[in-house]
Amino acid sequence: MPENTGASYASAGVDIEAGDRAVDLMKQWVKKTTRPEVVGGLGGFAGLFDASALKRYERPLLASATDGVGTKVDIARRMGVYDTIGHDLVGMVVDDLVVCGAEPLFMTDYICVGKVFPERVAAIVKGIAEGCVLAGCALVGGETAEHPGLLGPDDFDVAGAGTGVVEADEVLGADRIRSGDAVIAIESSGLHSNGYSLVRHVFFDRAGWELDRDVPEFGRTLGEELLEPTKIYSLDCLALTRLAPVHAFSHITGGGLANNLGRVIPDHLHATVDRSTWRPDPVFTTVGELGGVERLELEKTLNMGVGMIAVVPQDSVDVALATLADRGVEAWVSGEVVERGDHAEAVTLTGDYAK
Repeated sequence: MPENTGASYASAGVDIEAGDRAVDLMKQWVKKTTRPEVVGGLGGFAGLFDASALKRYERPLLASATDGVGTKVDIARRMGVYDTIGHDLVGMVVDDLVVCGAEPLFMTDYICVGKVFPERVAAIVKGIAEGCVLAGCALVGGETAEHPGLLGPDDFDVAGAGTGVVEADEVLGADRIRSGDAVIAIESSGLHSNGYSLVRHVFFDRAGWELDRDVPEFGRTLGEELLEPTKIYSLDCLALTRLAPVHAFSHITGGGLANNLGRVIPDHLHATVDRSTWRPDPVFTTVGELGGVERLELEKTLNMGVGMIAVVPQDSVDVALATLADRGVEAWVSGEVVERGDHAEAVTLTGDYAK
């Protein structure tokens, strides 16, 4: 009989066996993220989490967040380094959860690739799992999708969703903030995962730099600097709430410090932030100088060295700073909250950055 030459999933570019191999490789990493509440293992159609653990709450509120890491995936692809981008994904999700005071419970991920290379997918999941460990949450499931024809063989993207829980009367936010509160800045680990379209345009299109270029100001190559993982703050922030009366957090992501802090400042109040209280890492100033980017544009695109803000009463500043220092987290008082008065904006940045 003639050989069957009909179409198949494999001939369309989807390799089911490679996908199964990727799942086998990632199981060891997912296992490291388990919590007592996780029921079952990897491989089911849905991840299971024992909600009876929430009985200890009087009125548990579930918090949910979803995000990706934007065009930072292009740096990982070009570098051929896939085991750090997962840290970025976890940080972008769980640090949104903790802003309202929620403890991250579990995450799921979505990895979309042009072609499944099992070891590559497993490396991405390894990074996600390591990030979940740092955040104290479980990775209960995910999806790997192969999209030949839409993505090139080396192209990929990642996204994730997380769920957390917070006691209803302990939710943090604008309604807790009072005039006189201190604004505490918590350092970032670098660019984190925002503004990479601008960063890539400046370094690659305008300056013509290569990823393997050694940059003395960075103390490493450009690629290594750009792949620095997003700092995961969730456990540090939760520890802070247990020892100090935190009124609000603000996760400094796309939109910059003023825009994100403004999201938790009530209409009748105003926050001032003094730039002279810190010195941004060289990567921020380098982007500005190489690209001729104005300060305002930098500040509304990049975190400028501050990844999280905590708003606390003035009499809790010492405890808050000591708590973060004990956890190895660099933080400092950067401003205060005052009555809105004639201020049109929720947040004003004053002064010049420290040299």
